[in-house]
Amino acid sequence: MKPTDNTPGNHNMTADGAGPGAMKPGFHNTDGQGIAGHGSFFQQADLSREEAVKATDWVRKHVDRRTVDLGDRMDDIREHMWELEREGEIIVHRITDVHKPATVKTLFGWEKKIPTNQLWHHKSCGQCGNIPGYPTSLLWVMNNLGMVPGKDYLDETDQTSCTAWNYHGSGIGNVESLAAVFLRNFHQAYVSGKQHGFEAGHFFPLVHCGTSFGNYKEIRKYLIESAELREKVKKILGKLGRLVDGKLVIPEEIVHYSEWVHVMRNRIASELQKIDVSNIRTTTHVACHYYKMVHEDAVYDPDVLGGNRTAIITSLSQALGAQVIDYSTWYDCCGFGFRHIISEREFTRSFTMDRKIKVARQEANADVLLANDTGCVTTMDKNQWIGKSHEQNYSVPIMADIQFAALACGADPFKIVQLQWHASPCEDLVEKMGISWDSAKARFQEYLKEVEQGNIDYLYNPELAYGGAK
Repeated sequence: MKPTDNTPGNHNMTADGAGPGAMKPGFHNTDGQGIAGHGSFFQQADLSREEAVKATDWVRKHVDRRTVDLGDRMDDIREHMWELEREGEIIVHRITDVHKPATVKTLFGWEKKIPTNQLWHHKSCGQCGNIPGYPTSLLWVMNNLGMVPGKDYLDETDQTSCTAWNYHGSGIGNVESLAAVFLRNFHQAYVSGKQHGFEAGHFFPLVHCGTSFGNYKEIRKYLIESAELREKVKKILGKLGRLVDGKLVIPEEIVHYSEWVHVMRNRIASELQKIDVSNIRTTTHVACHYYKMVHEDAVYDPDVLGGNRTAIITSLSQALGAQVIDYSTWYDCCGFGFRHIISEREFTRSFTMDRKIKVARQEANADVLLANDTGCVTTMDKNQWIGKSHEQNYSVPIMADIQFAALACGADPFKIVQLQWHASPCEDLVEKMGISWDSAKARFQEYLKEVEQGNIDYLYNPELAYGGAK
């Protein structure tokens, strides 16, 4: 493609023709320079083909095996949390034996405790709208493992968005506002048990969204390192009534739901799995904000892809007995990227199709691509139909790891896993797993008639939101 050729989105590859007073249709840059939508600081690299190949080879060499220095150059922020707690400045929301923690290793070999019980669900602002089967699958699995709603977990209604979507997408917000939201939500997690007759700290937060997870870890680091920031947000939290004994409450660990799935994978497979998935080819996309953001905290396991990649999702596929297939662009972003999904959608769409979906189909011939984040599942799922309109006719079912686990454990593909909300075709995968798509759809249609009559099956008693019946 020549620099002046148009992309499918009718943008050309340079900013030629753009500029004040001469903005081309579809351009969004405000200063007339740089690549559309990204300003003058964002320029073409102008690499020769040989230079581009050399750069790509360097990236592949460094991402296919862990090449980071695993020495002691990284600072473990948790050690500084203990100091601040001893000095009486913060309260650490600890993971205790009542949370039945499992211990895993992070990138640097540090130990991280993952609570398996008494969990406070911090849901994603995007998942419930775009991928409702993601949280319902998680609650369904917990219920079927015998966890008691309102005691062993709380489906919290008194939470807010982490607001990191605004921050990463548009620059709205700042560190102080993000820190205040972080502390507000985790204070609620700390005190939430009281309404149900338990002590403070009974429930420990379990974060559903990869971006919330990465954002909260980054903000925790800022808070621990900056006395000035702590002082500023303490005033805000004081006005909100979100201090305990005049102190900020910060959790011992920030825990992502896929880490809970990772440590529970063998129980899920041994106690719940009903369907043999050994004929299913799975491949994995892990959210950038899970393992590239505050990367020292991501979970690794030497028995999962040689410990060269984070263990989550892949370890679940292994435990369920599915075929785990690799592909060369595993490290790439899904294309979502927050800012360019807003400012340059064609970039997102072409990246998603060319760098993820097409490769997963051609190299891995995957039956399903498993992810662990709202934005990733949404981006790779919803953009396939647009690629098809540009003769990029590659399709792969995209779903969260917990949705695949729920299917393998016998969950209804419509009522629980809610695949009817997905844009990518899931019928062939479900049929290959031995589940009749048509029968499941007919059952769901009958159930909808019951819903119209007010006969609704709840995974979680809504009255629990008010501390009601258990």
